[in-house]
Amino acid sequence: MRTPSTAVRRRLSAGLVALGAAVYGGASASSASGQAPKLTPQLDSVRAALVKYQDPIMAIHDGYFSTLGCITIPHAGGKGEVAYRPGSMGVHFINMAAVSPVPDPAKPSVLLYEPQGDKLVLVGAEWFIPLATGVKARPVLFDHPFDGPMAGHHPLMPASMTHYDLHVWLFKENPYGVFSATNPNVKCGNYSYTSAETAPKIVANPNQ
Repeated sequence: MRTPSTAVRRRLSAGLVALGAAVYGGASASSASGQAPKLTPQLDSVRAALVKYQDPIMAIHDGYFSTLGCITIPHAGGKGEVAYRPGSMGVHFINMAAVSPVPDPAKPSVLLYEPQGDKLVLVGAEWFIPLATGVKARPVLFDHPFDGPMAGHHPLMPASMTHYDLHVWLFKENPYGVFSATNPNVKCGNYSYTSAETAPKIVANPNQ
Protein backbone atom coordinates (compact mmCIF):
# COMPACT_ATOMS: atom_id res chain seq x y z
CA MET A 1 0.00 0.00 0.00
CA ARG A 2 1.35 3.42 -0.95
CA THR A 3 1.88 5.81 1.95
CA PRO A 4 0.18 9.20 1.39
CA SER A 5 2.53 12.05 0.70
CA THR A 6 3.23 14.68 3.35
CA ALA A 7 1.05 17.21 1.51
CA VAL A 8 -1.86 14.77 1.32
CA ARG A 9 -1.53 13.91 5.01
CA ARG A 10 -1.60 17.58 5.86
CA ARG A 11 -4.76 18.15 3.80
CA LEU A 12 -6.44 15.13 5.42
CA SER A 13 -5.47 16.36 8.88
CA ALA A 14 -6.76 19.87 8.18
CA GLY A 15 -10.01 18.44 6.85
CA LEU A 16 -10.54 16.30 9.96
CA VAL A 17 -9.83 19.25 12.24
CA ALA A 18 -12.34 21.43 10.35
CA LEU A 19 -14.93 18.66 10.43
CA GLY A 20 -14.44 18.16 14.15
CA ALA A 21 -14.80 21.87 14.80
CA ALA A 22 -17.99 22.03 12.77
CA VAL A 23 -19.51 19.04 14.54
CA TYR A 24 -18.50 20.32 17.98
CA GLY A 25 -19.70 23.84 17.25
CA GLY A 26 -23.07 22.68 15.93
CA ALA A 27 -23.66 20.43 18.91
CA SER A 28 -22.54 22.94 21.50
CA ALA A 29 -24.92 25.70 20.45
CA SER A 30 -27.98 23.74 21.50
CA SER A 31 -26.36 21.28 23.95
CA ALA A 32 -28.56 19.55 26.49
CA SER A 33 -30.62 22.66 27.14
CA GLY A 34 -33.00 22.12 24.25
CA GLN A 35 -33.43 23.89 20.95
CA ALA A 36 -31.23 26.95 20.64
CA PRO A 37 -33.01 30.13 19.51
CA LYS A 38 -32.39 31.83 16.18
CA LEU A 39 -30.32 34.92 16.85
CA THR A 40 -29.01 37.99 15.07
CA PRO A 41 -25.40 37.73 13.84
CA GLN A 42 -24.26 39.90 16.77
CA LEU A 43 -25.99 37.72 19.37
CA ASP A 44 -24.82 34.59 17.59
CA SER A 45 -21.23 35.74 18.03
CA VAL A 46 -21.87 36.41 21.74
CA ARG A 47 -23.31 32.91 22.10
CA ALA A 48 -20.28 31.40 20.38
CA ALA A 49 -17.96 33.21 22.80
CA LEU A 50 -19.88 31.84 25.80
CA VAL A 51 -20.05 28.21 24.68
CA LYS A 52 -17.12 27.32 26.94
CA TYR A 53 -19.27 28.19 29.96
CA GLN A 54 -21.53 25.25 29.27
CA ASP A 55 -19.12 23.73 31.77
CA PRO A 56 -19.92 25.63 35.00
CA ILE A 57 -16.47 24.77 36.36
CA MET A 58 -14.99 26.87 33.55
CA ALA A 59 -17.30 29.71 34.59
CA ILE A 60 -16.01 29.50 38.16
CA HIS A 61 -12.44 29.42 36.85
CA ASP A 62 -13.10 32.72 35.04
CA GLY A 63 -14.63 34.48 38.06
CA TYR A 64 -18.34 33.61 37.86
CA PHE A 65 -19.74 32.39 41.18
CA SER A 66 -23.12 30.84 41.88
CA THR A 67 -25.82 32.70 43.81
CA LEU A 68 -27.20 29.20 44.56
CA GLY A 69 -30.94 29.76 44.14
CA CYS A 70 -32.98 28.95 41.04
CA ILE A 71 -35.26 31.96 40.64
CA THR A 72 -38.81 31.35 39.48
CA ILE A 73 -41.58 33.94 39.13
CA PRO A 74 -44.96 32.17 39.52
CA HIS A 75 -47.12 35.27 38.94
CA ALA A 76 -47.03 38.25 36.60
CA GLY A 77 -45.78 41.56 37.93
CA GLY A 78 -48.49 43.92 39.20
CA LYS A 79 -48.85 47.64 39.71
CA GLY A 80 -45.58 49.25 40.74
CA GLU A 81 -43.63 46.11 39.87
CA VAL A 82 -41.51 45.14 36.89
CA ALA A 83 -43.81 43.67 34.23
CA TYR A 84 -42.50 40.12 34.50
CA ARG A 85 -44.45 37.23 33.02
CA PRO A 86 -44.68 33.86 34.78
CA GLY A 87 -41.54 31.80 34.19
CA SER A 88 -38.07 31.24 35.57
CA MET A 89 -34.63 32.79 35.35
CA GLY A 90 -32.60 29.83 36.56
CA VAL A 91 -29.45 29.87 38.70
CA HIS A 92 -27.36 33.03 38.41
CA PHE A 93 -23.55 32.94 38.32
CA ILE A 94 -22.25 36.48 38.78
CA ASN A 95 -18.85 37.95 37.99
CA MET A 96 -18.48 41.19 39.98
CA ALA A 97 -15.38 42.13 37.96
CA ALA A 98 -17.66 42.39 34.91
CA VAL A 99 -20.16 44.74 36.62
CA SER A 100 -19.89 48.24 35.18
CA PRO A 101 -22.13 51.26 34.45
CA VAL A 102 -21.38 50.67 30.77
CA PRO A 103 -22.32 47.14 29.64
CA ASP A 104 -19.75 45.22 27.62
CA PRO A 105 -21.58 43.14 24.96
CA ALA A 106 -18.75 40.60 25.00
CA LYS A 107 -18.69 40.21 28.79
CA PRO A 108 -22.00 39.53 30.56
CA SER A 109 -21.86 40.01 34.31
CA VAL A 110 -24.16 37.03 34.89
CA LEU A 111 -24.53 33.55 33.39
CA LEU A 112 -27.87 31.74 33.67
CA TYR A 113 -28.07 28.00 34.28
CA GLU A 114 -31.02 25.62 34.40
CA PRO A 115 -30.91 22.68 36.85
CA GLN A 116 -31.38 19.46 34.88
CA GLY A 117 -31.02 16.36 37.05
CA ASP A 118 -27.62 16.60 38.72
CA LYS A 119 -26.28 19.11 36.18
CA LEU A 120 -26.45 22.84 35.56
CA VAL A 121 -27.04 23.66 31.89
CA LEU A 122 -26.22 27.07 30.41
CA VAL A 123 -29.35 28.73 29.01
CA GLY A 124 -28.62 32.44 28.86
CA ALA A 125 -26.75 35.50 30.10
CA GLU A 126 -27.58 38.71 31.91
CA TRP A 127 -26.06 42.17 31.97
CA PHE A 128 -26.50 43.54 35.51
CA ILE A 129 -25.90 47.21 36.39
CA PRO A 130 -26.46 48.36 40.02
CA LEU A 131 -27.46 51.99 40.52
CA ALA A 132 -24.49 52.18 42.90
CA THR A 133 -22.23 52.24 39.83
CA GLY A 134 -23.51 55.77 39.16
CA VAL A 135 -25.41 54.81 36.00
CA LYS A 136 -27.76 57.61 35.02
CA ALA A 137 -29.77 56.85 31.88
CA ARG A 138 -31.44 53.52 31.24
CA PRO A 139 -28.79 51.35 29.55
CA VAL A 140 -29.37 49.93 26.08
CA LEU A 141 -27.58 46.90 24.65
CA PHE A 142 -28.15 45.04 21.37
CA ASP A 143 -30.65 47.86 20.57
CA HIS A 144 -32.78 46.76 23.53
CA PRO A 145 -33.44 48.80 26.71
CA PHE A 146 -32.71 47.28 30.11
CA ASP A 147 -35.47 46.46 32.61
CA GLY A 148 -35.65 48.64 35.72
CA PRO A 149 -34.56 50.39 37.71
CA MET A 150 -35.80 47.86 40.26
CA ALA A 151 -35.26 46.66 43.79
CA GLY A 152 -33.03 43.67 44.46
CA HIS A 153 -34.44 40.16 44.12
CA HIS A 154 -35.25 39.36 47.73
CA PRO A 155 -34.36 37.02 49.47
CA LEU A 156 -31.35 36.05 47.32
CA MET A 157 -30.37 39.70 46.91
CA PRO A 158 -30.90 42.60 49.31
CA ALA A 159 -33.82 44.78 48.24
CA SER A 160 -31.40 47.72 48.54
CA MET A 161 -29.39 46.34 45.58
CA THR A 162 -31.31 48.54 43.14
CA HIS A 163 -30.33 47.94 39.53
CA TYR A 164 -31.03 47.66 35.83
CA ASP A 165 -30.69 44.32 34.07
CA LEU A 166 -31.09 42.68 30.69
CA HIS A 167 -31.61 38.93 30.24
CA VAL A 168 -30.69 37.35 26.91
CA TRP A 169 -31.70 33.73 26.21
CA LEU A 170 -28.83 32.66 24.01
CA PHE A 171 -28.99 28.89 24.47
CA LYS A 172 -32.67 28.08 25.07
CA GLU A 173 -35.76 29.13 23.15
CA ASN A 174 -38.01 31.60 24.96
CA PRO A 175 -41.58 32.01 23.63
CA TYR A 176 -41.71 35.43 25.31
CA GLY A 177 -38.73 36.61 23.27
CA VAL A 178 -34.94 36.57 23.47
CA PHE A 179 -34.86 39.60 25.81
CA SER A 180 -37.69 38.68 28.18
CA ALA A 181 -36.58 38.56 31.82
CA THR A 182 -38.36 35.26 32.45
CA ASN A 183 -38.55 32.08 30.38
CA PRO A 184 -41.42 29.59 30.78
CA ASN A 185 -39.27 26.89 29.16
CA VAL A 186 -36.77 27.09 32.04
CA LYS A 187 -37.74 24.88 34.98
CA CYS A 188 -36.34 24.73 38.50
CA GLY A 189 -37.94 21.29 38.97
CA ASN A 190 -36.92 19.55 42.19
CA TYR A 191 -33.84 21.70 42.65
CA SER A 192 -33.31 22.06 46.40
CA TYR A 193 -32.61 25.79 46.37
CA THR A 194 -35.55 27.02 44.32
CA SER A 195 -36.60 30.57 45.19
CA ALA A 196 -40.18 31.48 44.20
CA GLU A 197 -40.30 35.26 44.08
CA THR A 198 -42.62 38.11 43.23
CA ALA A 199 -41.68 40.63 40.56
CA PRO A 200 -39.42 43.32 42.12
CA LYS A 201 -40.64 46.83 42.82
CA ILE A 202 -39.87 49.59 40.37
CA VAL A 203 -37.70 52.28 41.98
CA ALA A 204 -36.46 55.76 41.10
CA ASN A 205 -32.91 56.32 39.91
CA PRO A 206 -31.32 58.86 42.30
CA ASN A 207 -28.49 59.47 39.81
CA GLN A 208 -30.77 61.24 37.34
